[in-house]
Amino acid sequence: MPPTSATAKRIYLQEVVTRDGFQSLDRFVPTEAKILLINELSLAGLAKIEVTSFVSAQAIPNLRDADEVMSGIMRQAGVEYSVLVPNLRGAERALPHRPDELNLVMSASETHNLMNLRMTREQSFRQLSEIVRFADSSRVAINISLSTCFGCPVEGRVEEEWVLGFIARFRDLGVRGITMADTTGMANPAQVEQLTARALALAPETGFTLHFHNTRGMGLANVCAGVRAGAVRFDASLGGLGGCPYAPGASGNICTEDTAHMLGLMGYETGVNLRGLIDASRRLPEITGSATPGQLAKAGTIFDLHPAPAWLAEVRERAAAR
Repeated sequence: MPPTSATAKRIYLQEVVTRDGFQSLDRFVPTEAKILLINELSLAGLAKIEVTSFVSAQAIPNLRDADEVMSGIMRQAGVEYSVLVPNLRGAERALPHRPDELNLVMSASETHNLMNLRMTREQSFRQLSEIVRFADSSRVAINISLSTCFGCPVEGRVEEEWVLGFIARFRDLGVRGITMADTTGMANPAQVEQLTARALALAPETGFTLHFHNTRGMGLANVCAGVRAGAVRFDASLGGLGGCPYAPGASGNICTEDTAHMLGLMGYETGVNLRGLIDASRRLPEITGSATPGQLAKAGTIFDLHPAPAWLAEVRERAAAR
């Protein structure tokens, strides 16, 4: 049963459009447009915004302006500003910009980790451990994003014990948060509920985030499953933009406004300005040059009713006269 309005459970939505959403676009989004969008999203009641990634310009050209974007945004109280860093050099570049969080990435799948990072999982773990130690003196929060927790496009099923093993190791390093990511859009609700419940039981003091893609149409169903298991933090992307360049066909994160709309109707409190999100989403095609997969920007909310056609009055009169 969903909560009543008097006991509404708080769900925190975390925006990833300007990093995950923009990284694989066909065209570069101008720096000023990114800054303006982030400033707009900062006023929308989101818990966190993943602003950019301090990755090499050769690896991801669309995010080559990370320094300029972080320097140009207007921060709002109550919003956390996170940046993805792929290595120690990225962390060194990011820290002068005072991010609230460094988001570090590796895969639960060995094959995907080699494809994405050119390293084995153990090599990645050692590198991320080094970044955690480096960042400790700066007191910046650390989040670990574990990609392919629910499936790998090459290996298929990813063993839960692999995922839980890395969660335990990062928990022991003292990281603040861990994101379990459905990088390839292979998760299903039963799987999500089971793995999420096990992860929460294993590391109850760790802040968990779930990151879903809607590649196979199960994104919002997986959110519901995660909530049932006890998750309260979810990544989402304005307009449903995003995807992993190393996961064939895995385009399309769950859509921020669609997710907020659904959770609100179910009685959960997200704290977001839904109308503001929809307005921003409807302007996205002007920024990106392409349509977005989100539904709410096209159809409106369920409260956006349409006027009855003029001819219906005559039909009513005829029906009443029978």
